[in-house]
Amino acid sequence: MKLREDIRNIAIIAHVDHGKTTLVDALLKQSGVFRQNQKVNERVMDSNAIERERGITILSKNTAVNYKGTKINIIDTPGHADFGGEVERVLKMVNGVVLLVDAFEGPMPQTKFVLKKSFELNLPVIVCINKIDRPEARAEEVVDEVLDLFIELGANEDVLDAPFVFASAKMGVASMNLFDEMTSMEPLFETIIKHIPAPEDNKDDPFKLLISTIDYNDYVGRIGIGKIESGSIFENDTCYIVNATKEGYEERVKISKIFEFEGLNRVEVSSSHSGSIVAITGISHINIGDTLTKEEDKSPLTFVKISEPTLAINFSVNDSPFAGRVGKFLTSRQIRQRLYRELQTDVSLRVEDTDTTDSFKVSGRGELHLSVLIENMRREGYEFQVSKPQVLFKEIDGKKYEPIERVTIDVSGEFVGPIIEKLGRRKGELVTMQEPQGGYQRLEFSIPARGLIGYRTEFLTDTRGNGILNSSFEEYAPYKGEIPRRVNASIVSFDTGTASTYGLNNAQQRGSLFVEAGEEVYEGQVVGESPKGVEIEVSVTKEKKQTNIRASGSDEALKLSPAKKLTLEEALEFIEDDELIEITPKEFRIRKKILNSQTRYKSKKKK
Repeated sequence: MKLREDIRNIAIIAHVDHGKTTLVDALLKQSGVFRQNQKVNERVMDSNAIERERGITILSKNTAVNYKGTKINIIDTPGHADFGGEVERVLKMVNGVVLLVDAFEGPMPQTKFVLKKSFELNLPVIVCINKIDRPEARAEEVVDEVLDLFIELGANEDVLDAPFVFASAKMGVASMNLFDEMTSMEPLFETIIKHIPAPEDNKDDPFKLLISTIDYNDYVGRIGIGKIESGSIFENDTCYIVNATKEGYEERVKISKIFEFEGLNRVEVSSSHSGSIVAITGISHINIGDTLTKEEDKSPLTFVKISEPTLAINFSVNDSPFAGRVGKFLTSRQIRQRLYRELQTDVSLRVEDTDTTDSFKVSGRGELHLSVLIENMRREGYEFQVSKPQVLFKEIDGKKYEPIERVTIDVSGEFVGPIIEKLGRRKGELVTMQEPQGGYQRLEFSIPARGLIGYRTEFLTDTRGNGILNSSFEEYAPYKGEIPRRVNASIVSFDTGTASTYGLNNAQQRGSLFVEAGEEVYEGQVVGESPKGVEIEVSVTKEKKQTNIRASGSDEALKLSPAKKLTLEEALEFIEDDELIEITPKEFRIRKKILNSQTRYKSKKKK
């Protein structure tokens, strides 16, 4: 079997915030991709605006570096569990993975998830213990934890002998031994060349290319990205699209241009051969999972089965009194087109039409997955409404099953009691409880996905912002029973107008407010939350009656508490079944589905 020794294809996988993108930065800089005096942003691979703001990777990205005559194709993958679908499919493009683990936190839920997928594809692993420069780093203990995880996931002996590299991606240094002097990333480069197998060189076999990622460009349209499994491809070649999931489907197409990756750029080439990762243009309707073949062998390659969505939200046309003021795209046709367009690049998403023409059911992997879609649409000028997230149940053998999440919590010992109590009420079961490390204690829970909806904000309050909570989908299990609903209730405006200081001062005595003086509000808009658990209607537009009689103390300046501005995720956690979030390019508002208070009261009585 011939190998292409001039190429290595790797994916960097890790839990969120363990330093994948920073590591790619260091590899790019030390391979000579940038000029010596070139100004380079941090986390250069996070090109999306939301990625840079939140400091997380959402979309997997391809890059390539050259090291001593060997081209290393690198895929930077997302670390958050909600974007696991991105990781699952790009693993089909690589011959090995670099598993990045934080030297303090150790293996986390997403580490386990992506590692399991790597083992299923029999990919060799290089373990990189990152952030060894952290004051509280415990690299030696983390090595043992990683090996324990390998054994737990049923790794074979080859994987148990995986090389360990110690690194500080931020400082751009690495070594094979924790106590050796570190000067550059060369030890990691050398380990990749030595331990990641070269792709097979079977360019004389029939051509096969599996599309794993889709990109889009206004000039050339859709771009299909994947690894050439066998054979060769040339510019203007005629190929056939086949798909393992569509039996009998076959279409003749023509390739316009072929690109390979060099640093952060795509470089046009006239031909490419097996083992290379390429981007191709010219096929307007190419999709993830499609196989490109030639006449001599039209059998498709199998595509990895993507995990099912666990959460659904209804997107509908905005029908509030303030609809159409700032949005460019308002109609159901425009919203539907945008949602179905997202399906072409996001394999974890599902979109379904509902009974009504102005509402669509969108299913995803979690709140963050769906909130990033909402945020992207909002920034593009769309205006719409979304409902409370609903967990997707399954029926197996006549019984109701629900998605269960594995939750890992790192928190100070003083907060452990309240967390166990609250998650217990939400049907959470404590699985493990580790000894305190560096002042933090690690708890692992198995909890229904619906038990986590609305808990993250509570968690931050309970731990005074010091706790870290991570979760990943584990399995479907029998329904656990009813879970208590939120304690706080809504404060609702019963008139339309401009919020006044006088009206807000009266309302703030009932709870915390979401609006400030001078903001426009409408009847049925949720303007705050009440801790008493009973919905309250107030007039925040009420003005003080003017008289010509002055009394001592009555004209003192009114002082308002600062308005509580919810993030999109917090709003999704806050709303109830009878509420919606109105999303506009400038802001979002929480509102009742039925705006009129009398109609709302009558509908409740009927129930």
